[in-house]
Amino acid sequence: MKWMKFRIKTVVEAEDVIISELYDRGLEGAQIEDKVPLTALDKEQMFVDILPETGEDDGIAYLSFFAEEKEDGSLDLGGTPSDKEQVLLKIEEALSEVRAFMEIGEGAVEVSETEDIDWINNWKQYFHQFYIDDLLVIPSWEEVKPEDQDKKILHIDPGTAFGTGMHETTRLCIGQIKKYVTPDTELLDVGTGSGILSIIALMYGAKHAVGTDLDVCAVEAVAQNKEANEIPEGDFELLIGNVITEKEVQDTVGRERYDIVAANILADVLVPLTPVAARCLKPGGVYVTSGIIEGKEGLVIQAMEAAGLTVLEVECLGEWRSVTARKI
Repeated sequence: MKWMKFRIKTVVEAEDVIISELYDRGLEGAQIEDKVPLTALDKEQMFVDILPETGEDDGIAYLSFFAEEKEDGSLDLGGTPSDKEQVLLKIEEALSEVRAFMEIGEGAVEVSETEDIDWINNWKQYFHQFYIDDLLVIPSWEEVKPEDQDKKILHIDPGTAFGTGMHETTRLCIGQIKKYVTPDTELLDVGTGSGILSIIALMYGAKHAVGTDLDVCAVEAVAQNKEANEIPEGDFELLIGNVITEKEVQDTVGRERYDIVAANILADVLVPLTPVAARCLKPGGVYVTSGIIEGKEGLVIQAMEAAGLTVLEVECLGEWRSVTARKI
């Protein structure tokens, strides 16, 4: 199996935002190279005895994305046919989007071919079980230890869809969902990815969840994660489509139906999503947002207030923000 590698030179502060923008365009499984010192948690999760010398942090980062190269020279992006020029265009579009509101450094892109390695699955050796408060998150390829059998356990396999619970934005969303979920909760999870937010809401007592996503890869990931966590088929429904622009998706989702609408998406998407989310919420319902880079929470707050929502709280974790509002 041959892969084409697209390597972007940027700055550390822009890593997560660029990855998110490129994920929305079909480029997944980013490989990050930088000299940022590892935290104690990072070192624990790497499961290695001797760490490499990285030198002094210079603020430079390299992000690499991989597309499978077919025998005819075409590229496969998550099941979608493409070519080098189309991928480069997607990358340039993403970099332009991010450059409009933050420094991204050089933004140069190098293209090369890689050796025959399974880049989609090779990353699994670095993803091990971890805790989110009282919740133990275990990937599908690891076994539950006997001493952990009585714990609340989430079995998660992100596959080629984003979402393991390790990222700050997901943790922020999970914390807010747990705070507001009740046995009567109807949840709408916009940009569900692996289904992690909906599955956790159901684990903590929600009655029913509906997830929407643009990426067809979410179908398999959600199905696998529902099965792994023994979620009954009718408790979590998935719709593929754009709830912001597609009337059919909006009609299927419904109006004033949900107690919680959750969206872990970039601020530039949350702004047009907010009036749609407000229509979906029942009176008294809560809108939980995350994926907001520091400095852009004001845009989301303005959109919430314009949609008639009352902001309840702003939570911070690292450079990321979560804004929660209520429909009165």
